[in-house]
Amino acid sequence: MRHAARHTARPFSRYRRIATSLALLLFAAPWAASAQNAAPRAGANLDVLHYSARIEPDIAAKTVRGQVSIRLALRGENAQQLEFDAGDLEIDRVSENGQVLSFEKTEQRLRIRLPKPGAFGERREIDIAYHGAPRYGLEFHPERGEVYTIFSTSQWLVCIDAPSERATLDLTVTVPSGSKAIGNGRLVSKSALGGRRDSFRWRQDVAMPSYVYGFAAGRYNEAGGTGENGALRFLSADLNSAQLRRVFADSADMMRFFGRRAGIRYRGDYIQALVAKTVGQELDGFSLLSEAYGREVLDKPESESLIAHELAHQWWGNMVTCRDWGHFWLNEGFANFMAAAYMQHRFGDAAYRERVEAWKRRLDKLRETGKDHALVYAVWNKPSADDRAVVYQKGAYVLHLLREELGERAFWRGIRAYTRAYYGHSVVTADFRKAMERSSGRDLSAFFAHWVESAEPAPAKPAEAAPAKVEASAR
Repeated sequence: MRHAARHTARPFSRYRRIATSLALLLFAAPWAASAQNAAPRAGANLDVLHYSARIEPDIAAKTVRGQVSIRLALRGENAQQLEFDAGDLEIDRVSENGQVLSFEKTEQRLRIRLPKPGAFGERREIDIAYHGAPRYGLEFHPERGEVYTIFSTSQWLVCIDAPSERATLDLTVTVPSGSKAIGNGRLVSKSALGGRRDSFRWRQDVAMPSYVYGFAAGRYNEAGGTGENGALRFLSADLNSAQLRRVFADSADMMRFFGRRAGIRYRGDYIQALVAKTVGQELDGFSLLSEAYGREVLDKPESESLIAHELAHQWWGNMVTCRDWGHFWLNEGFANFMAAAYMQHRFGDAAYRERVEAWKRRLDKLRETGKDHALVYAVWNKPSADDRAVVYQKGAYVLHLLREELGERAFWRGIRAYTRAYYGHSVVTADFRKAMERSSGRDLSAFFAHWVESAEPAPAKPAEAAPAKVEASAR
């Protein structure tokens, strides 16, 4: 997740700036401001089992219409009100088995009243029709005939946004004829409709958190390759097939590397698409990166760390997911660290050490300005650039320190044990610590207390050095 950067003399110094942009920009996305731990989340009294959605974006008008059937199990006694995240969508109708239900939309929450209270464990299926003109969450580029999701699922699909809420998905998207489209899971069908429209339907049979749901459609060129247990697809409107194969030349090797480190091979197809503009995003089974970034990697293959970062999320983030955003470092600190570990594998120790030094410099700056924070947040609400630096760069740096503390064999054995134990589940930091302790046979309480659970105080500065420090920071 980054902006394009210009060439510099050193092959990896450019990514240092990119990594900083990644940390500053990823969860600067508007939806992150509403992701918090303080207020009760939507859907606290229910468990979503399955979404079946039909989405039709109007690329020229930059609007969307949708219908979703949400199959759920009640998790509260005498539950009569259901609550979902609905972004800025306008709700047209809510029903169950053809019976219209009363509802209200307050800010970004949809509240539905059942005719009578339901019993704990009771299964229901709620149908919701809606429309909207998303200001974010769905990117429209009429000049390219392109539309794609970005960050905020509840801006195009009524759902539960919490990372701990996993469900399967049946997704149908209708786009202009001649478009290529990608989505979560396996493609079930493609149908030609009237009005020069095509309908694509995907089925995701593995329960996943809704923030990694998504799709993209446009007039793409395509190339392919072979992964460990499935096909690789590369898409771009700007680059041709030969160029795409060069940009993503290392994707299969990345997949093998992360599979070994995780102790679990990636299974299924994986798609990497270059879209008009994005700081980059992982989704279930594919990733979106910008055309500008693709051109940069084409010119300088050593810039591929973001490709590795997004692919690493298929294990750490998508399958092993933070239980709430307060433990977000378990997603992003891990992806940052794993991308650096791949760069070490691919380009040598110097590439890895440059990443580590960059993380340390950012952490030192946080400490000097009093902005350091424990890696676990009690409330992740409207995070600042410094908060994101804690999650991304400090999180990655702490994993590096743990690697040095335990040594290569014990550290990677612990990473495999942790990933295998929680694959397909949501975790908190204590789960990671326990897995590393069991695997290494070490008591890591002091390490976690110092580096994870508390902020390091700013270093003492001699009085005479203060003016120089202020002057340096001003530059």
